[in-house]
Order: sequence, then C-alpha cells, then structure tokens
Amino acid sequence: MAVSFTGTSPIYLILSLTLFFLSPCHSDPDSLQDFCVADLGSKLQVNGYPCKPASAVTAEDFFFGGLAKAANTSSTPFGAGVIFGTVMSFPGLNTLGLSMNRVDYAPGGVVIPHTHPRATELVLVLKGRVLIAFVSTSNVLYSKVVKPGEIFVIPTGLIHYQRNVGKGKATAVAVFNSQNGGAALLSPALFGSKPSIPSEILARAFRIDEKLVNDIKSKFGG
Repeated sequence: MAVSFTGTSPIYLILSLTLFFLSPCHSDPDSLQDFCVADLGSKLQVNGYPCKPASAVTAEDFFFGGLAKAANTSSTPFGAGVIFGTVMSFPGLNTLGLSMNRVDYAPGGVVIPHTHPRATELVLVLKGRVLIAFVSTSNVLYSKVVKPGEIFVIPTGLIHYQRNVGKGKATAVAVFNSQNGGAALLSPALFGSKPSIPSEILARAFRIDEKLVNDIKSKFGG
C-alpha cells in the first residue's frame, strides 16, 4: 500500500518539516559541513556515526523509499507497525538532526506508552482517526483525536501513546528533530529488562504484590 499525498497533505507535511528546520532548539548538534553520510560499517565509536569519504557518496545516500509501503501491523500483539526512517536505514540523515517514521494502525491498533529521550515528535495523520496523548511531568494527560491533514506535537522525553479510534486502518508520519530520537517502551523496559529490575522495587512502585509483578515479568521474558 502506497501513501497518496493528494489534497492538503503536502501542505501540512511541508509545514511540519519547516517548523523543525526553523526551530531554535535542536536535539542534535549543528553540522559543520555540507553533509556527513553515515558509514554504518565503521567500528569507530563516536556520538553518531563517522562520515563516509566524500568520494564514496552518491545520490542514493540521500534517498530513502521505505515509507512508501505500509508497515506490518500484525508483527506485534498491539496492531500497529512502524517503518523507521532514521539514520540507521537512511545514512544521509547523519548529523542533520532530522528523521521520519511511518506508522500504520490496524483497527483498534495501539502504539504502547513510550518516550523518545532525544527528540520532539510531530505527528501528521494521513489516513483515519488517531488518538494521540502524552503525560506531562505534572501527571496531566493531554489527548486529542487527530484526523487526516492535522498535526499533533509531543514534547521531548514525555510518555505518550497512540490509538486508532476510527473504523478502518490508519496511517501517520512522525517527524523527529533528531537523526535517532530513540524509543523507550515502558512495559518491556520495566518488566523485561536484562538483568531484571528487582520485583520488590516494582511492587512498591505500582503498589501491588510481588507475585503479580513476577507474573507480569513472565510475559516479557523477565
């Protein structure tokens, strides 16, 4: 399934990108050269990726066609799939402070609560109706049903989730002001970490019995 950028969608997509480029607050540092295409095979450890030699760079390094196809919504039990347009799949993004993912939702599909520790997220709905919500550090929930052509922003690092509340499938694109904003899924992180977080700590945090904690851990391989 290919996304059709007809009607008003291109206007909103351009607006989304423009807002990120004009923002005075960047998640990633500014580039000091025209480009630094990521050398994904390098063993050098730096904050990001080292640059490919300019002589080895081609136009293909600045192209990524992965978002043209729908993500698999049955690959997880949540009914939502993501295609990542980050530096790991799109090396030309290296040092540019920008990335974009595609999210597809089956009817009732959910993107479970998570955070992006290194990026603000701007979501543009292309198809369907998607409930998008985040929780502030004051524990206030902000939620909104977003329709095609509409945009919702999620501030850096805050816990958020999404759900398809329409009758059919839904599709959105998410723009990040980082080449790799990261994603920390809360339930696997808390109950499936290696090594495991002590059950006593989780029991006290959630005010539940340790037996229940251990039961939840078993579902996450913890």
